[in-house]
Amino acid sequence: MPSLSEKIRSHALDVGFDKVGIARAAPLETEGARLFKWLDAGRHGEMAWMERWRDKRVDPSELLPNARSVVAVALNYFTPHSHNQVNGKISRYAWGDDYHDIVKEKLYQLLDRIKHEAPDANGKVCVDTAPMMDKAWAVRAGLGWIGKSSNLITTDHGSWVFLGEIILDIELDYDDETVADHCGTCTACIDACPTGAITEPYVVDSRKCISYATIELRDETLPPEFDGKLDGWIYGCDICQDVCPWNRFEKPSADERFEPRNSETSLDVDAVSELTPESFAARFRRSAMKRTKLTGLKRNAKHLRRYSER
Repeated sequence: MPSLSEKIRSHALDVGFDKVGIARAAPLETEGARLFKWLDAGRHGEMAWMERWRDKRVDPSELLPNARSVVAVALNYFTPHSHNQVNGKISRYAWGDDYHDIVKEKLYQLLDRIKHEAPDANGKVCVDTAPMMDKAWAVRAGLGWIGKSSNLITTDHGSWVFLGEIILDIELDYDDETVADHCGTCTACIDACPTGAITEPYVVDSRKCISYATIELRDETLPPEFDGKLDGWIYGCDICQDVCPWNRFEKPSADERFEPRNSETSLDVDAVSELTPESFAARFRRSAMKRTKLTGLKRNAKHLRRYSER
């Protein structure tokens, strides 16, 4: 008869996740120390929310009392399309519906199944916005390793995966084997970054990152360090993932909601200037792209136009 842990792993795959692992809910002391060093150096830029709840990021029992286990999952979001314009490129993760909604839906389905198997279990679902170190838990649960680009990399789906967790207050069988770092001597991601955001292997300075600048930065204009260096990106950037040799193992996602909305993988930068608050809200409803807000999207489009005309 399958154990509860085996049933959880089976249920996770059944609801649509591509990888699942279970880790003991012990504090992330080493990983937390690295995060705090990164924060203290200011490499998070203006993402003040990353400073909040430091203790909760390190210890899952701060999020769920009596936490015993963390079920970590990965969901493949790769779809085999190219950008339909060289300017106005959208990061692949934002082509389809908002991943927060999709991953959270699947996690709640999984939690329902766990509670059916173990009615006394209490669980907390975490997807990106929760103060959890998603990549660290994925590593502990044996899903992959953190590459030199700071992305989690898996041997079977590359880095095109979304991550999430369920914290549980029950003991389970843990995946003690972790995946070795397979980056080796490769520096493809470091060499390809046009802004030098990967300042050293495994360390990204957000202040130099195109994704940070085009999504998280709220300044009216982009810093001069990005002049002529956006490489056509209007929302996010995939350069470090596009050049990663491990992404040769990419496979199409089984979830059609990751297919490009309106068949768009890029935006017409001139059309962006015509967007109104109402049309922006309607067009990007249930899309991760609403994160940048209309003012940010228009700023990015203006920057791209300015430097494409030179």
